[in-house]
Amino acid sequence: MTTSEFEAKTKQLIDELKAICANYGLGNDGNEFKIITQVFLYKFMNDKFAWQAKQIDETLAKADNWQEALKAYSENDYEMLLMHLGADTAQLKPHHFVSHLFGKQNENDFAKTFDDTLRDIAITNNDIFSVKTEGGAKVKLFGQFSEYINDESKRNDFCKAIINKLINFSFERIFDEKYDFFATIFEYLIKDYNNDSGGKYAEYYTPHAVAKIMAAILVDEEVQNVTRYDPSAGSGTLLMNLAHAIGEDKCTIYSQDISQKSSNLLRLNLILNNLVHSIQNIIEGNTILHPYHKQENGSLQNFDYIVSNPPFKLDFSDYRDELDCKENTERFFAGLPNVPKAAKDKMAIYLLFIQHIMHSLTKKGKAAIVVPTGFITAQSGIDKQIRQKLVDSKMLAGVVSMPSNIFATTGTNVSILFIDKQNKEEIVLIDASKLGTTVKEGKNQKTLLSGKEEQRIINAFNSKQAIDDFSVVLSYEDIKSKNYSFSAGQYFEVKIEYTDITHDEFEVKMDSYKTNLNSLFVESKDLESAIQKNLEGVRYE
Repeated sequence: MTTSEFEAKTKQLIDELKAICANYGLGNDGNEFKIITQVFLYKFMNDKFAWQAKQIDETLAKADNWQEALKAYSENDYEMLLMHLGADTAQLKPHHFVSHLFGKQNENDFAKTFDDTLRDIAITNNDIFSVKTEGGAKVKLFGQFSEYINDESKRNDFCKAIINKLINFSFERIFDEKYDFFATIFEYLIKDYNNDSGGKYAEYYTPHAVAKIMAAILVDEEVQNVTRYDPSAGSGTLLMNLAHAIGEDKCTIYSQDISQKSSNLLRLNLILNNLVHSIQNIIEGNTILHPYHKQENGSLQNFDYIVSNPPFKLDFSDYRDELDCKENTERFFAGLPNVPKAAKDKMAIYLLFIQHIMHSLTKKGKAAIVVPTGFITAQSGIDKQIRQKLVDSKMLAGVVSMPSNIFATTGTNVSILFIDKQNKEEIVLIDASKLGTTVKEGKNQKTLLSGKEEQRIINAFNSKQAIDDFSVVLSYEDIKSKNYSFSAGQYFEVKIEYTDITHDEFEVKMDSYKTNLNSLFVESKDLESAIQKNLEGVRYE
């Protein structure tokens, strides 16, 4: 079976699991995504265990039934096997396996057995796979999802339907696959659940083009042992692309997001991409109010690379005044947005994220942030102060202004702001607004960039190449002279085209213009005369 065929089989399994949920009244239910993602993850972890166990012990690989072969292990032998498993593989016992549950499906309390099994796996692996909250509580890997079926009489059948789909499928052949495969599967898995549904912070899926451009520009050379951070991580698209660009084994991920759903999806993404060692750094909490990642002295932790697609507008009036304190003076150097009398939901929280990111970079740190394009030209306020700080402190790398509708879920035009604390010379501004092809996505229009267009942006930025009506390369002084504008269009040269003609050709053109002008004058006088006659014929009563 080819990789593309297996990808199709994997997507088919996901569709079948969703169909089971729909048949039991959970289609489009708020809890459906928990069931689908947890069941998928349970099967993935089961098969990852089998794959690695067979590599450790060849007798398991050669056995007709590896689960039965494991039962012959002594207690000490089994413990030794568990010790040799990789850190990204769950510690499972024989009664945790899918095959064991398959054999129990006709028991009267099968739903309870199913739930208890997943809960036991979560407890056994709590230290490795749990997400932490900002208060220090641990969010376990699995819950008791059969309880989402309100009719208790249907819970056993629901769990039986699930286990019968899982038993005939195996992930074992794909654990040698790399990022691109798992990115495709993850996106398909969450496509119905990861959208901007009104929740706080970045729950929607950042387009591949945006994520790829951010990662390729941030990481343009080989690095080792670096830290990566996203203060509004969502499902982790940006972090995964950055990890892929750096090398999953060369970096450690840190993140925070207030959304429970986002944190669970990010955990799933890390597990699929062999980044289990970073799960302990995923924090579920409010980054702006309670930033979790700190140094021993209590100051904020600094990171080598930061990526973020923060929420642009959000009502944070309920804790805005708490932010206005001495502790945050340096972090929010440009100030805090005021609470408007109306439309509180349009408070510009992205301005706080930009300042937080600037404050969280190491001395050699780099960052890429999705911002509304209005930020790059605002003539006053916090926006202007942030831009001025980036220029005056010589930590701006450049800006890429993206096409309209690059996000199908918002009509806001966006740009990518690149920060580099070591960039003391040239800045690159790119206007990519004319690139892309518009397609229909649901009820919305979406602009897609081709691979060639993505690479054009990346190459122009990384090579600091000036291209007519596309990119400019500037000094910090150039930007100061334009009132700190980050818009490439304001720096494009105005071109006047000259055509060489003879004196006789010039006279012919001038005579033509005079004739046309005289004709227009005559037409104007005729119209004026007609209007005057009409006015004279009007009778007023």
